[in-house]
Amino acid sequence: MIGTLLARGGGALLGLPPARARRVGLTRDIRVRARDGVPLLTDHYAPDLPAGPDVPTVLIRTPYGRGGPMRLLGRLLAGQGFHAVIQSCRGTFGSGGRFEPFVSEKADGLDTVDWLRRQPWYGGRFGMFGASYQGFVQWALAGEVEDLRAMVAVVTAASTRDSTYAGGAFSLDTVLTWAELLEAQAVPWLARQLELRRGQPRLLAGLAHLPLVEADRVATGGTVPFFQEWLLEHTPGAAYWRSRVFDARIAEVRTPVAMVTGWHDIFLPAQLGDYAALRAAGERPTLTVGPWTHGSPGLLAAALREGVPWLRSELAGAEPPARPAPVRIHVGGGAGWRDLPDWPPAATRTRWHLHPDRGFAPAPPPVSAPDRFRYDPADPTPSLGGPLLVAQRAGPVDNRPVEARDDVLVYTGGRLDAALEVIGPVTAEVHVRSELGYFDLFLRLCDVDRRGRSWNVCDGLVRVEPGRFPVAADGVLRVPVTLWPVAHRFRPGHRLRLQVSGGAHPRYARNPGTGEPLGSAVRMRAGHREIFHDPAHPSVVHLPVLPS
Repeated sequence: MIGTLLARGGGALLGLPPARARRVGLTRDIRVRARDGVPLLTDHYAPDLPAGPDVPTVLIRTPYGRGGPMRLLGRLLAGQGFHAVIQSCRGTFGSGGRFEPFVSEKADGLDTVDWLRRQPWYGGRFGMFGASYQGFVQWALAGEVEDLRAMVAVVTAASTRDSTYAGGAFSLDTVLTWAELLEAQAVPWLARQLELRRGQPRLLAGLAHLPLVEADRVATGGTVPFFQEWLLEHTPGAAYWRSRVFDARIAEVRTPVAMVTGWHDIFLPAQLGDYAALRAAGERPTLTVGPWTHGSPGLLAAALREGVPWLRSELAGAEPPARPAPVRIHVGGGAGWRDLPDWPPAATRTRWHLHPDRGFAPAPPPVSAPDRFRYDPADPTPSLGGPLLVAQRAGPVDNRPVEARDDVLVYTGGRLDAALEVIGPVTAEVHVRSELGYFDLFLRLCDVDRRGRSWNVCDGLVRVEPGRFPVAADGVLRVPVTLWPVAHRFRPGHRLRLQVSGGAHPRYARNPGTGEPLGSAVRMRAGHREIFHDPAHPSVVHLPVLPS
């Protein structure tokens, strides 16, 4: 969709300022040499404007190629008055070396900046723009060079380590789907279209396969080195990740940052963590959070609408884009867009308790017996919608099919007399007893409409293993769960619902219940869990409630 808009004259259709340059020159396949001699293929889009400091540069480094939509984007940026430089990351689309996620991005980025400084058209400052991996490479350079004067970071974060092992589990769908996508870039176009039309059966087989060390070969036909490494390097604080994350110096970053993300993005918690770190350091990033998933066309269009005028303002001294507040969020449930002075807004932390008879209410629970369900990793509770890499499968969906399963407990509140607006971080504490020491706990908050449809709003998972959480004398654990942040209005007549289950596969790798290593586990043990909701064991969700 974005490519279509750009091809049709793009800027006006996307609501961008009028173009500054009528003609754009293109120099393709420039061999920018990295310090180890590896050539990084680079395209330069030059506006027909006089060279000098008034013509800044926008740099995009990407592993996804320089053709198609990226070529149109280069022309659009040049038309807006920038030198647009688009470079293929090491080991991708003609650039030399081997692609190892995150490893060479700082060094290669610094070498590219050195090359920029030697170009006669370079005005001494540049900005960066891009989504997902194109954002990681921005953080690799942030705080390293004074020339970097603006960043537009879209659905990305300074560190992907915690997103890879969300809740202590393994984000299987994200990692394997991304690995398959990267490998498929070398497949002929027609063969790739046929695979997509067939529904990607090899990828689906890989997601269902055990042991996980073989899943990449099932999905792609070959071994993917980083997939194998990530299965091994999941221990918190592993030295492996120190050179692959860029958040250690985020408090020192003085480059202005514009952030754009979505409520159902896979990196949302990490990106909001970056925002908080910059604010704590006294910086003033802008933040836009919309009703988007990782690859939503609407997200990318919004990033251009937000990012291009902002880059012109920060790099070329243009009039700042009209923005009444630094934070702009979309509130679900039909409430629309909202401007805020900061994130998160001041809210009342309200406790919603699990009750007997599958109730869910602010009142404390009465004395009651726990509810019980059985989780079987051989038939794992499926994931449905939510934050996924592939936009077509992600986002809000009707959850009734999964709620009908025997391995999902559903707690539902009464119909609301008035609207309930929930905006901010969401956390929970669940009192649980399990016959197995190794298990997962997945929570999902839903909005049940007047027709009984259950729409997911936010969720979170925690992996439990012996010693991670203290066990009471009665064998009950109090397990804290951090759910995705939220901005949603529950309308009058709607009901709040909480799902409790033992997993969400293949979004998260199933917990085999045996404690075997992540990559080699093949034995699977089913087991029962008891969910408590009584005065001594109040299972509760903390909702940030704003006046409606």
